[in-house]
Amino acid sequence: MSAVRLALAGAGLIGRRHAEAIAAAKDARLVAVADPTGEAWARERGLPWYADAQALLAAEAPDGLIVATPNQTHVATGLAAVAAGIPALIEKPVADTVAEAARLVEAGRAAGVPLLAGHHRRHNPLIRAAKARIEAGEIGRAVAAQATCWLYKPDAYFAAAPWRTQAGAGPVFINLIHDVDLMRHLVGEVEAVQAADRSAVRGHAVEDTAAAILHFEGGALGTVSVSDTAVAPWSWEMTARENPAYPVTGQSCYQIAGTHGALSLPDGTGWSQAARGWWEPMDARRPGAPDADPLVAQIAHFAAVIRGQAEPLVTAEEGLRSLAVIEAIGRSARTGRVEAVARG
Repeated sequence: MSAVRLALAGAGLIGRRHAEAIAAAKDARLVAVADPTGEAWARERGLPWYADAQALLAAEAPDGLIVATPNQTHVATGLAAVAAGIPALIEKPVADTVAEAARLVEAGRAAGVPLLAGHHRRHNPLIRAAKARIEAGEIGRAVAAQATCWLYKPDAYFAAAPWRTQAGAGPVFINLIHDVDLMRHLVGEVEAVQAADRSAVRGHAVEDTAAAILHFEGGALGTVSVSDTAVAPWSWEMTARENPAYPVTGQSCYQIAGTHGALSLPDGTGWSQAARGWWEPMDARRPGAPDADPLVAQIAHFAAVIRGQAEPLVTAEEGLRSLAVIEAIGRSARTGRVEAVARG
């Protein structure tokens, strides 16, 4: 079976990680790159280079397109792929707004073109195992959850890509959306949020710190907190061993509690009691899960979707639903009120 031919739109940090994942995957190969500033990088790898995705799609006709351009261009690039009849894996957030995401989702649905959202953490064996344990009833009914994403981004990160300081960026859009997506995946849909944010340290047009209360449809409450100006060991990046660029702290950053037990992630420790009660001793178990690069697993899955061998694990519509929670967090931070999560 010949390898699926994938093209890459966007050769920034995440785009290059996708390129590495394609190289590591057994059934895919990178055939072209579109990025207005990525010519040298593409040429060094012997790849055809184009200034934009539209030119690439017209000239190369790849089997699939990975969209890793700046957030503000995801919809236009995704629509170009749909118009060309080419399946696309679109980095999160799939759009700047729920309305734009809905336009993209509907276009893909009408054309019969698969559109996947780049919430790669769902492909991690750690998350697959946690999801199975929760669904098997290990913690009982979920009642509370919390996710922490505290890290420090140096000034060079923003200097290299000034769009990261503008609307459509910020750690809520860039980082917390991953954590919100996993909270939705593991605990359930979010119906409303209450949030606050600050830009007190850097003074950018976007926040540097934010916190939110999530109201889950099933009755659970969750808290999520993000800061890209905090020196701390509690973030998925520094705990899950997904990306070798980040040091590993040995900590966990998620806790999910239920009526019969609790689970911390990514270490996978489950807590329970033989007889429930706050005076009773607790038992811990950690069954473990294999280490694997979820970006490589995501590429393999994308190839299977392109071949018609699998249904998308994380559709663009799923990306829309996580974006709707993020959008509600932004509204609540501005109004100070509990805000309902839109249904796209």
